[in-house]
Parts: sequence; C-alpha cells; structure tokens
Amino acid sequence: MPVTILAPRPQQQPQHDADPDAGGDIVTPGEVITSDPQWMRGHGTYTILPSPAIISSVAGTVSRTNKLLSVRPVRARYTPEVGDLVVGRIVEVQARRWRVDVGGAQLAALPLSAINLPGGVLRKRTDTDELQIRSFFAEGDLLVAEVQQLFGDGGAGLHTRSLRYGKLRNGLFASVSGVGGGGGVVRARRQVWTMDVSSTAPSSSVSTARKHHQHSSQTTTAQNPTNNRSIDVVLGVNGYVWISKHVESSAADADSGTTPAGATGIANMEEAVSASMYSSRNDPIDPETMREIVRVRGVITALVENGVRVDEDMVERAYPRGRRDGPRLRRRRGRRLPRRRPRRPAGCHLDRQVKMHTPRRWLSI
Repeated sequence: MPVTILAPRPQQQPQHDADPDAGGDIVTPGEVITSDPQWMRGHGTYTILPSPAIISSVAGTVSRTNKLLSVRPVRARYTPEVGDLVVGRIVEVQARRWRVDVGGAQLAALPLSAINLPGGVLRKRTDTDELQIRSFFAEGDLLVAEVQQLFGDGGAGLHTRSLRYGKLRNGLFASVSGVGGGGGVVRARRQVWTMDVSSTAPSSSVSTARKHHQHSSQTTTAQNPTNNRSIDVVLGVNGYVWISKHVESSAADADSGTTPAGATGIANMEEAVSASMYSSRNDPIDPETMREIVRVRGVITALVENGVRVDEDMVERAYPRGRRDGPRLRRRRGRRLPRRRPRRPAGCHLDRQVKMHTPRRWLSI
C-alpha cells in the first residue's frame, strides 16, 4: 500500500479583524493581536508607537467590546467590583477599621462604621466601640461581605450591614480560582444558597428540595429531625468558598422582612444581632453533615480542576453524581490502602537486642 507524505501546512493566524464576534482566541505575551487602527487597546494589551499594532501583555483569551480589545488572563488576582460578594480573612486590626485579605492585589478595608453593632442599634461609633473592636472581628476570623466602594489605588471598601453578612462559623473554607480564568467561581444570580443533603432525599430532587426548603424546613425538622440536613454554600466572587451547616435563625428572616409569629421586627433583629452575629463558638455538627460538607467541597474542587465555571446551577447538577460515586470510590480506596502495623516504642527493639545478645546467666542476676 503506497504511503504519501505531504508537506506540513502553514499555520494560519486567526483573523481577529474580519471576525470580531468569534471568541476563544488564545494569545501569549508579545503576540500581535491586530494591526488595524480602528481598534482601541484595553486591559492586558499595549502598543509601541508609531505602529498601530495592539500587542498582548499577558497570556489569556481575547475579549472584544465594540471596538475595544482586551485580554482576559488565564490566571490573575481578583479585581474588586462594586456589588461583589466576597469571602475574606481578617489579617490586621487598625484604628476604626480592619484589613481583610480577599485575594486581590491589595488588602480590602472594612470600616467600623460599616458593620452592625450588637443589639442592632443605629448610632454613631464612639471611642468605646473602637476599644472593643476585637470583640467584633479578630485576626484570623473569616467573614462574608460586599464590596461597597473602590479607591483610587485599587483597594476596596467592604461592608457587612446586612444580617446575611458577617462572621462565618460551623463550616469549611476552600480556596479555588475566581473570576479571571476559564474555570472557577463566576458572578451569578445568587452566590449564597441552601442545599438539602438529607440521606433520604433522592439525588434528582436536590434542586427541588432546595427551592422549597425555606417554606418547609421547620415542619420537616419537627417531623424527622434526623434525616433532614441542610448546608449553606457561599461562593465568593474572589474564589474563596465557605460551606457550613445550616442553622435556623431569625437573622435572615429579620433581614428579609419575614418575622416569626409573636415577634416584633425590630426586636427580632436586635435579638438576632446580639445573639450570634459575632460569636466565635461553633455549634455541634453531626458526622453525616460533616461528610456532606466535605463532599460538596470535593465537587467544587473537581469542577475547578476541570475548567468548569462554578455557580449554583453547576454545583446542584454535579452534587448528585458525587453522592453516587462516593461509596464506590471509598471502597476502591479501601482496597488500595495498605494496613499499617502499629509502631513499637523506641525502647522495645533495644530491650529485645539486649536480651538476644546477653548471656542467660547475666539475665538471671
């Protein structure tokens, strides 16, 4: 059978100018994107005068907005935008403010005037509040907040005035890639939601159970408190994820305007703020809930590692698969893991050697 060897085809450059609606063009630093003077350069590009060529300064995908060309990097630090929901960690306590690590190029600032005071009172912050600043947030505390403003140097100002924001507890922290890469946490319609991870709930009805969870959670808990389990998922736009046990409290009801029967709105809000807003003590968590928290974390990590955009819908669709494959993978890992022999104390081996090499008459003395 004759074999014909052809010459290699010349590499064709993508027609950026002729096909402005096409996406997915990957460029590298120093690569010329276009030489057409009708295009304007954006983030991730530069020009060398007098040439009109627009050159990429980072490795990523080309983004076109009207006549503006920009390059979205594959890996980049988080760039704050007003309205973003972020998860951060307190790294420094200063006078009348906290410095928060949100994964950006600079630390974000959380002023003392941008939080809820215990009791829900609305008043001006005093010197007494400044002296008790560590009773609200201390170094190492995790919190969920919203970006309120941007500064000229690229920093961000946060606030936690809503009862849905504040200190995080009863959960697990995970750091994945955020906005900027092909996969990771993206800006979505909702960044915080509650998942029903009950052992008796079918895997196909996870999304349906989640939608009706707020209306029937109290009734279901009273009827079958053992099998009803729920967890809260917080997807920070900055790539920080928090997965925690769902705790039924009146804080969210007071913030949303739905107050339990027999309670006043303002009184309920004050009680919720003073009770658990700044508590650092975790509630007891049963092993089944811990297992589901770790499972959701594994699902999110797997989505990010495979370049899939992570949002509420994608996590809800991937969670049942992880739930079905969990026992099979656990059995497979169990066969591969070798059985470890218990280690003996350091003196055991030495005593045995002494007895073996010592004459019998010496041991009888």
